[in-house]
Amino acid sequence: MGEQMDLFATSNLQDFISSKKIGRAVNFEGQSNRGHPFSGLKKRGQSSRSWVKIDQNGNSTVLELDKATIMKRCSLPSRDLRLLDPLFIYPSSILGRERAIVVSLEKIRCIITAEEVILMNARDASVVQYQSELCKRLQSNQNLNLKDDLPFEFKALELVLELSCLSLDAQVNELEMEVYPVLDELATNISTLNLEHVRRLKGRLLTLTQKVQKVCDEIEHLMDDDDDMAEMYLTEKKERAEAHGSGELEDNIDEEVESSGIVSKSAPVSPVGSTSGNFGKLQRAFSSIVGSHRSLLSSSSIGENIDQLEMLLEAYFVVVDNTLSKLSSLKEYIDDTEDLINIKLGNVQNQLIQFQLLLTAATFVAAIFAAVTAVFGMNLQDSVFQNPVMFQWVLLITGIACGFLYFGFVLYFKHKKVFPL
Repeated sequence: MGEQMDLFATSNLQDFISSKKIGRAVNFEGQSNRGHPFSGLKKRGQSSRSWVKIDQNGNSTVLELDKATIMKRCSLPSRDLRLLDPLFIYPSSILGRERAIVVSLEKIRCIITAEEVILMNARDASVVQYQSELCKRLQSNQNLNLKDDLPFEFKALELVLELSCLSLDAQVNELEMEVYPVLDELATNISTLNLEHVRRLKGRLLTLTQKVQKVCDEIEHLMDDDDDMAEMYLTEKKERAEAHGSGELEDNIDEEVESSGIVSKSAPVSPVGSTSGNFGKLQRAFSSIVGSHRSLLSSSSIGENIDQLEMLLEAYFVVVDNTLSKLSSLKEYIDDTEDLINIKLGNVQNQLIQFQLLLTAATFVAAIFAAVTAVFGMNLQDSVFQNPVMFQWVLLITGIACGFLYFGFVLYFKHKKVFPL
């Protein structure tokens, strides 16, 4: 009887009542047999993805990380990770955060920190090329012991910009090689097939122009904002944080030493102890002054070193701007070809209108001649029908009159400059 009462405990009873409401079977272990076809699948936000980690020595490692781990590891909000999701389509972006740089340019999507690069593991040629090239450069610098002025995060960012600019420039060159022959053929032979081909190429041109323009605007936005560029100095911020942490540790040690040397108020105070206490206060004040001086020096050094990143961005801004100028020239060539086609079509339309005017005038003259013949074809009693020669003269005079009338129309059109003759 006691076991039966345990079956109807408070939690089990609530599950039993809720199961009766929604009509599903419940076991008495507090779990419901939902029978949902997707019950075995993980939630989207908790699913792990394959990433490639590249350290400062050029060693790459494949990792399985979920979204929460990436956010905790790089101190990033979830909205920044949407830029790296291949299922979403976002424009090109370069975001500087506290401990990382989020980059999404073309098909290269990665997170750059002061120590490593976390790259989306994909089989795309651009991603594979970035991974191999970055590892190769870092390993060569490591083997040759070369000292580079650029920190690690800027080396990784520079390679992303380089490959993205090369990819965009290659797409523009490919489009140019395809567009110019088609436009030349269209200028000589206006056909539906050629017009459809040019329409598709123009759509590709507009899409590519938007991509290049977005990259250009993103780089220009970074160069215009000194705070964003200062935020991207991850190595200096890390060193400053470590120096600040060591300074705080020294202050804590000094405070512990001073607290251990404190005597009670009832004990006699010696001049040596008072001197040591004053010395500890002076030491703390001096350490705080030194720490503030270090922070000021570090902030000023970042302000001075912004020129380094600005020069890097400016170099690739020139490359992207050159690519954008190529697209502008190509668009102008397409517009000029369209204007030429419209002029040719307008000329053909004018010729058709001229022919229509001449044909209308000829039809009017022929109608007059037909009216005269119709009159003589009626059953009328007249002496002129008795003499065949008179009928021939009527036809001849009518034809000459119609001819003069037709040439009169032509001269009138020429006088009014309806069409050149």
